[in-house]
Amino acid sequence: MNRQQQKLQTRQRIVSSAFQLLDENKSLTAISLREVARAANIAPTSFYRHFSDINELGLTLVDEAGLTLRQLMRQARKRIEGGGSVIGISVDTFMEFIVNNRNVFRVLLREHTGTSFAFRMAVMREIQHFTNELADYIIGTLELPSHVAHMQAEAMVKLVFSAGAEALDSDHKEIKAISERVKIQLRFVQLGAVEYSTSRTK
Repeated sequence: MNRQQQKLQTRQRIVSSAFQLLDENKSLTAISLREVARAANIAPTSFYRHFSDINELGLTLVDEAGLTLRQLMRQARKRIEGGGSVIGISVDTFMEFIVNNRNVFRVLLREHTGTSFAFRMAVMREIQHFTNELADYIIGTLELPSHVAHMQAEAMVKLVFSAGAEALDSDHKEIKAISERVKIQLRFVQLGAVEYSTSRTK
């Protein structure tokens, strides 16, 4: 392994260690550089070879959380192409993401309304990316006007994130009930968007 590969590997270990520290009681603004360095098994001075400060690490965590979620939902769309309910598969995939990446989702959820302006703006950008991708998918599949598709996508993302927050510390049975409820709510939104668009063209 060359030096560049070692550097990338250490950087990823720092990111993974930071995610592990972000439990239900600790936000990005509450973790310290020393904690992260200790969890990553590096000297605190080595941290600066990868990040200028703890805030840069925090922004990287937000970016990685958003990217992980978007990649997972792209995989869900590929599963949909094989047959099945768009809403059903999407919600199930989202809930699987939360169960398997609780601290990753906590970053997006908590920092969206956190005390750091930089973190809030970063999360808002990630949510906007997610919303835009969903809107593009809606335009392509339901052939709705762009402004209607974007409003539908925004409503759906808010519903799903709210359900995700509820599911975060729930057990398997509760998560299943939350999933079924949000699937119905999302169908309400979808039917409403289609009806709204149809009525405007009459």
